[in-house]
Parts: sequence; structure tokens; C-alpha cells
Amino acid sequence: MSSPILVTGAGQRIGLAFALHCLEQRKPVIATYRTRRPAVDTLEQAGALCIHADFSTNDGIDSFIETLKAETDSLRAIIHNASDWLPESPASDPADVMAAMMQIHSMTPYRINLACRHLLENSDAGADIIHMTDYVVEKGSAKHIAYAASKAALSNLTLSFARLLSPRVKVNSIAPSLIMFNAGDGEAYREKTLKKSLLGIAPGEAAAVQTLDFLLDNPYITGRSIGLDGGRPLV
Repeated sequence: MSSPILVTGAGQRIGLAFALHCLEQRKPVIATYRTRRPAVDTLEQAGALCIHADFSTNDGIDSFIETLKAETDSLRAIIHNASDWLPESPASDPADVMAAMMQIHSMTPYRINLACRHLLENSDAGADIIHMTDYVVEKGSAKHIAYAASKAALSNLTLSFARLLSPRVKVNSIAPSLIMFNAGDGEAYREKTLKKSLLGIAPGEAAAVQTLDFLLDNPYITGRSIGLDGGRPLV
């Protein structure tokens, strides 16, 4: 049996779409989730091993790593998709916001990558790490300062781990802008947001799945960030 692909934050949106895509291709999947949504049942029914993981604390990361190592001795890839999106606000302590964002977007991938190095190197089909970052890494964000900073840290981890783990493991990142809207987004917001990119569309999860496949299949890309933004930097 081939080595599984680990997808963190697979309970919804891009993580869910990619996990289901892999399962449709008969690739084994280990999926993490923070909240038990109906989609987790769907993943399990399709054959994924789903593990509850709370990455908000170091103890939670330790517990997940211990569980993971008890389930497999190799990994084909790690897709770091788990994310949160806390804004700065008068009601929140800035120190808490920054700590929470760095914990989920930087500390978690950092520790999992180090702890699972040998699992990736045990893969007989090559191995990959892919960090899901964000378009705001290039631009910053006035309303989500800590979020943007933590995603920038994750982008830099891509460079360091590419150097550390070469040539056995390729390490890249994907920096998406608008991929899909939320159900509650109003028409005015949707229209305004679509105008922020040259292509003017919300392509849906399939565009992210195609990009993930491209990085996994290509043997000669490492230490790079793929902008999945519809030409937004040019507007």
C-alpha cells in the first residue's frame, strides 16, 4: 500500500476537496479536523483516517504527532491547510491574537515537519510538504495584521525546510487569494471582491486541487510559492 497523504484542516473547503480528490484516486489519506462536521463522516465513509487535532496548544500538537506515528511509518506528503482568521479588534488582546495566529500557522507546521521528517523520508515515491499561505503575505492586511504576519512566517518556513529536507523532500507553498465565497457573503461584497483580480472570478476549490496536484507531480520544484490569485497583484 502506498504511503498516505496527510491533510490538516480537512473538514471543509480546500482541505476537504483535496482529501476527497485523493480518495477518488485511491490514494490513502489521513485527515485532521478541529470541529466534527458532517464532512468528516463523508471522509471516513470514503476511506480516510480522520484524527481530531487541536493545534491551538503545544500539548495538542504533541498528542496529534503521537497518534499519527502510531498509525503510519511513512507519509507521501503533508498538506498544511489548517487555518484560522482572527482579526484585531477592541475586544481582543493583541498579544492573544498574535499568539493564536502564530501557533496555528507557524508553530504547528514547524513542529509537525520536524517530527515527521523520517516519515516523509520513508516514502518510496518521493515526498512533499505544501504550506497553504495567503496572498496577503505580499501585501499585508490592516484588519488582519497578526494573520498576515503568521502566514508570512509560514512562507519563510517553506524556504528553510526546502533547504533542510532536500533532496529527499520537496517543500513548496501555495498563496491563494479569493478561491470561494462563504454562504453568507452578500452580493455587494461579492461584486466588490471579484473586481480585485484581473480574472474576476472565484474559481472554487478545483483550482486549488489542480495546483496541489501540480506540485506533487512535478519533480523539479522546491522552495517556491505559487500565487493562486487571478492576477490580483497587477490590479
